Amino acid sequence: MTATTTTSAGEVLLAADGLTKSYAGADGELPVLAGVDLAVRTGEIVALLGRSGSGKSTLLRCLAGLIPPTTGEVRYKGRPLAGSNPGTAMVFQTFALLPWLTVQQNVELGLEARGVAPRRRTEAALQAIDLVGLDGFESAYPKELSGGMRQRVGFARALVVEPDVLLMDEPFSALDVLTAENLRGELVELWESGQFPTRAIVLVTHSIEEAVLLADRILVLGSRPGTIRAEYPVELPRPRQRDSKDFGALVDAVYAMMTGRDRDTAPAATPARRTPGNTPLPPASVDGLSGLAEILAEHPGPVDLGALADELGLEVKNLLPLVDALDLLGYATADRRGVALTDPGVEFAAADVQTSKHLFAATMDRIPLVHTILTSLQRTDDGTLRAGFFRDLLAHDYTAEQITGQLDIATDWGRYAELYSYDAIAEEYRLDPAQRTAARAVG
Repeated sequence: MTATTTTSAGEVLLAADGLTKSYAGADGELPVLAGVDLAVRTGEIVALLGRSGSGKSTLLRCLAGLIPPTTGEVRYKGRPLAGSNPGTAMVFQTFALLPWLTVQQNVELGLEARGVAPRRRTEAALQAIDLVGLDGFESAYPKELSGGMRQRVGFARALVVEPDVLLMDEPFSALDVLTAENLRGELVELWESGQFPTRAIVLVTHSIEEAVLLADRILVLGSRPGTIRAEYPVELPRPRQRDSKDFGALVDAVYAMMTGRDRDTAPAATPARRTPGNTPLPPASVDGLSGLAEILAEHPGPVDLGALADELGLEVKNLLPLVDALDLLGYATADRRGVALTDPGVEFAAADVQTSKHLFAATMDRIPLVHTILTSLQRTDDGTLRAGFFRDLLAHDYTAEQITGQLDIATDWGRYAELYSYDAIAEEYRLDPAQRTAARAVG
């Protein structure tokens, strides 16, 4: 393996021009990415930052040539891709190791696919294993390794082919906090040492702090469809200190952009009429949003989200969906000063379980998908509907995976509000008896 010194950014290694990606939906094409332009240069780490559903992983796979763009093109060293990208290798979130192969055999896979001779494969694999700190584990199987060690194998397998650009899809998100922090630190040390056998890195993440810690440049993706909303150069010296003023200021600026609350960008207009398609439910459980409401209730004014995350031993990304849920319910507001409960939010946080259920149910007319499920059930003779009915309703706005997530959240919220139940075996929603009585009285 040869070492590449990572100095100032130079040659464009990887580029996307006007890249769009759509998938077939029930009512036509479902756009995931729209008009993405980017360039990755020698000597830089680029972070693609965005919330779930912003198309980050789809964009990364287009750059790798694993999936073709619908329109636009991806170029490697100026040449349009017509298949897999020969200059990239990928590290996945879920490790993706073959359990019946040893560490060394897993690392050698890419070289074997390229027809490298056995002796050369062994030499390169051992060097890569040593580089990531796994020497001594060459003959171990994945089941014998911790999560952090398995991800080191993933790094070694990607680095052994000496790619020009290393693509990483949330490589630390499946690890515990301490292991992830350790691997991030080692990655930066290798990158700065000049021993890293790659010329650029593209990192997909939804953690603002992770992006600021690692990247030279942060690209923030908006959602539905994914577009690049903003670019932030990160000019902080490494190693970067989380508690520094400049680090915190950049985290705050990126957070403001991601939530549409920055000074230079007007907040997104509220739709004239909220629908399940234009108002996706944030991935937040009732227990989670209730817990955050109780914590916020202990503070008399706006709470800085970054400071709160540090206090709880979390990252800001862990709190964003809960904040979005409280905002959607009308229980909290968020701006540059922080997050603060509204009067209804204070009442909800202080209520006992039965009262909180009643208060929560009263807000469900603000939640289009829950409202759609409830009113649909009320219009049936027996108060039941198959889940497939709602899947079909959502099909032109969401992918199959997103539909499952949206219905899971709506099920959780509707159950807590005692509006309806869900039979997972029959895949059927059933109107709560009290709601059936109310519907008959109205009818």
